[in-house]
Amino acid sequence: MTGEPTSIEIRGAVQLPARREDIDLQTADGLRLVGELAMPVSGHAVATLVTLHPLPTAGGFMDSHILRKAAARLPALADLAVLRFNFRGTTSPRGTSDGEFGHGGDERHGLDAAMAFVQARGLPAPWLLGWSFGTEVLLKHGRAAPIAGAILLSPPLHRTSDAEVAAWADAPFPIVALVPELDDYLQPTAARERFAVAPNIEVVGVEGAKHLWVGEEQTSRVLTEVVARLNPAALPLPAVWNDAP
Repeated sequence: MTGEPTSIEIRGAVQLPARREDIDLQTADGLRLVGELAMPVSGHAVATLVTLHPLPTAGGFMDSHILRKAAARLPALADLAVLRFNFRGTTSPRGTSDGEFGHGGDERHGLDAAMAFVQARGLPAPWLLGWSFGTEVLLKHGRAAPIAGAILLSPPLHRTSDAEVAAWADAPFPIVALVPELDDYLQPTAARERFAVAPNIEVVGVEGAKHLWVGEEQTSRVLTEVVARLNPAALPLPAVWNDAP
């Protein structure tokens, strides 16, 4: 006799079923970066999310909560592969990546190594997702990457020049910027002005949201926006997971 399915509310640190693999990325300048690949249990993803974390000198790392929750939930809920890694010199429970903080410049080697890994594994339809500092790395160094799209989460545009933004104006894939209404650095009106040099970038102002997207409501909004781009057939995302016995 089988037991009854267990219902789990999907929130906080809940980790849904996935194939999780510790990975190492090798950069062109000879560094080892530590990371994780989370895949659907089936082993077959419909698209791939390559994440670039917030500022390491302010506590950002591959486990910054939105990225950790994307890896914990989206392989099961949306059949996505999620790749996370620590930029150079950054530490998380997974380990410490070689090297030292590169102020957004040398981090290009990490982005390139992640994309090389995606290609080597044959992971489908890769999208880049940068959060805060990660958006700077994405905008500065990701234009030539073989991607299906890009998501900019809380872009501060501190290190990114207008010329670097304008370089994305002819991108042949979708780009969306999720900009919190109450962001500490760049709010929606100013973001639309800065991104005007690349009018193809969709700026989505998120009412009531803040730079760090704290709380389940804001987390769910981000993950829903991600899935709407990478696998809209998986929407709406459920609030409860029914785990078979």
